[in-house]
Amino acid sequence: MLRVLMSSLRSCKVNVVCARLIFAVSSVALALVTGCGGGSSVTTPPVVLTVSIPSGTVVLPQDGTAANLSVTIVAPTESVTLSVTGLPAGVTQRYKASESNPSGQLTLSASAATPAGSYTPVVTINSSGHTATTTITLVVAVVAKVGNSVDTTLGVNGRLKQFMATSFQVAEWAGDFFGTGVTATNRENTLTALRTQHVRLQGLSQAIPMKGNAGLASDWDFTLLDQTVQPVLEAADHSPEFQVAVAPAWMCDSNGHLQVATHLNDFAAYSANLVRYYNKGGFDWGGKHFQSASAHPITWWGIFNEYNINGVSAQDYVKIYNAAVPAMLAVDPTIKLSALEFSDFGLGSGDAGDPMQHLPTFLAPAGSGGVTAQVDIISTHFYSSCNQSDSDQSLFNSIPQFVSNVQYFYAELGKRADLAGMPVWVTENNVNADYNNNGTSACNPGHAFVTDKRGTSAFFAAWRPYVFAELGKAGNQALYHWAYAADQQYGEVDGNSNTFLSYWVDETLTQLYPTAPTDPALEILKLDATESSSVATLATRNADGQVVVMLVDRAVHAASDNNASGDPRTVIVDLSGLGSFSAASQIVLDASTSAASGPLPVFLPPASRMTVKLNGYGVAFLVLKP
Repeated sequence: MLRVLMSSLRSCKVNVVCARLIFAVSSVALALVTGCGGGSSVTTPPVVLTVSIPSGTVVLPQDGTAANLSVTIVAPTESVTLSVTGLPAGVTQRYKASESNPSGQLTLSASAATPAGSYTPVVTINSSGHTATTTITLVVAVVAKVGNSVDTTLGVNGRLKQFMATSFQVAEWAGDFFGTGVTATNRENTLTALRTQHVRLQGLSQAIPMKGNAGLASDWDFTLLDQTVQPVLEAADHSPEFQVAVAPAWMCDSNGHLQVATHLNDFAAYSANLVRYYNKGGFDWGGKHFQSASAHPITWWGIFNEYNINGVSAQDYVKIYNAAVPAMLAVDPTIKLSALEFSDFGLGSGDAGDPMQHLPTFLAPAGSGGVTAQVDIISTHFYSSCNQSDSDQSLFNSIPQFVSNVQYFYAELGKRADLAGMPVWVTENNVNADYNNNGTSACNPGHAFVTDKRGTSAFFAAWRPYVFAELGKAGNQALYHWAYAADQQYGEVDGNSNTFLSYWVDETLTQLYPTAPTDPALEILKLDATESSSVATLATRNADGQVVVMLVDRAVHAASDNNASGDPRTVIVDLSGLGSFSAASQIVLDASTSAASGPLPVFLPPASRMTVKLNGYGVAFLVLKP
């Protein structure tokens, strides 16, 4: 470049002053003289225009609390305009430049109308016809404000009385889960560590102990049944609920349905002998004595399983209950009884799973055909689906329907003075009720059965706590998992007692919400959340002042998602109304939680406003100690 310039100078005979000016120009050039008569070409320096905002995520609470962002602008003039695009609906923006230059402060604020979630708005500046941009990572956060008073409209007069439990189906296909020796001890210990109450036992098929009615010792065989019942009696709270699920085969028709007209009293006598066997030193039959090996009696008993989809009418169920219960109480007047064990779906639909078609019959006045025998609890069953292809969103949408059904149960119980206020228990609950029927779907004949892994995936870590919170607030008093030892659709543990994520979800619920008979009831605190469409909440306080705030991320990413990961959510918990706490910790269950060892608490400094981040489907528990 320098040679070119010198050659040009010689040819033009430029004077010394001109030469000095040219040599002052950098060798990479701003000028090239092309003629000595005054013609030259000069490249204009580029306009320097930049905008920057300190990197990091901007959290914008839905309660209107503003976020102030420092904006640094470099521009050739102070005449600069700033705009922000890509903000979610309901977010307001305001920019104020400093007095000496275009840099300044951008203020953003959201409201409850702004959808929670993550966004990437773009900040654009314009100056003298030029533009520059930068992107913000913006998170709109739900705000959950916990009050200091009890919400008496929720639970049982403002108290959470719901305990967690689990279940076993006992039959030849279930196998000998517990085994013997050290294996049995270890598996009993794993069940005990779940802290479950009143484990539900449902014997079917070859596990029904009465095989015939010939007056022979071979008429009874408890071997298969007791492979599960005896270990359960030695585990957990030693107080299972035994469900007399079906009648022995010799009392049933070819479809396996109890013939009420001819075998009602036989079923009552059979039920009474079960009570004798487990509670009263046994019974003699065909010259043989039959007696439970355990010293623990069985207090809780359920009469029939899902009669409404198993060939029994509402009227006949009343007859069965009114016959069996007095016979059982005559053996042991201390036992407690669970009625209905209802297959519950389609409130108001008019079909077999509609409780409106059954409760009025069972709960009619005693003199008008209703139940006359002792009832201690009334039970129902809830599943979110019977089709693996149903979306995540549709499964979440089923939970408010569970609540409506529980409310209906309490409303019907309230029509009888002797039954008003009786506890409602949900004695079966899981994501999907379908099962494998020789390779095909039992619920959708002609379709191949597909295991719904949402029963043990991160989806469950959002779904079950959501169910627990909503049913507990509706006054439900027991929530039973179906079933303990099963596959990825149903289980808390697998066939070798290896724990699934579902085990730890239920164990954590039991740990944080203790509701054994000796535990004082937990207070349900008032809680106002700015959004409930993707986040579920529950705040409770126990007798020593400990507060637990449950935050469930049930944010579905796309309407068609099926066992997906969900969308992240950030929740700001406002504890300012509760005073100070000495310690705080957080427990999270989600896709990152070890299914083998469960969650670990993370200790946090307590504050009046605490931020909880969930990375997708899952639940966080904020535990605050006074």
